Amino acid sequence: MHHKFEQNAAIDPTDPLVVVQAATQSPETTAILDYLDNYQTPHAGLIPVKTPDRLLLVKTATIILADIQQEMLLLYTTTGTITTHETLRSFVRRLGDDNFVQVSKHGVLNLNHLQSLEDSFSGNLTAILSMQIKTVVSRKYVKALMSQLGL
Repeated sequence: MHHKFEQNAAIDPTDPLVVVQAATQSPETTAILDYLDNYQTPHAGLIPVKTPDRLLLVKTATIILADIQQEMLLLYTTTGTITTHETLRSFVRRLGDDNFVQVSKHGVLNLNHLQSLEDSFSGNLTAILSMQIKTVVSRKYVKALMSQLGL
């Protein structure tokens, strides 16, 4: 990857313009853009989660799995399950944590809580997580998960 700085007095110094150029959009360019989106997001290890009756501050390290079920986002944590109406995409964007990996169109797991992977049906895997929580790793996401694990 190459990078360079070009000065432009017409651009507000407090709101710089960042352009990512490549032959095509790839996982690498998408990762760079995601990083830039989250650059100034405060990450103090806490994430606010709005439930139907209150606003909770959840330690990201305690989140084991985020899973969509019947249009609700369920956050499985080491202390229990939290239910919210937020979309999975929005939640992951707010997390901004590389330890969270999407494993299906409805689930994201925390690699720090991954204990093992088992073969399942049709090329899928079953992820065994802390607190005996299990989730399916869809075939589409197996390669990305293995890459994140360094395999």
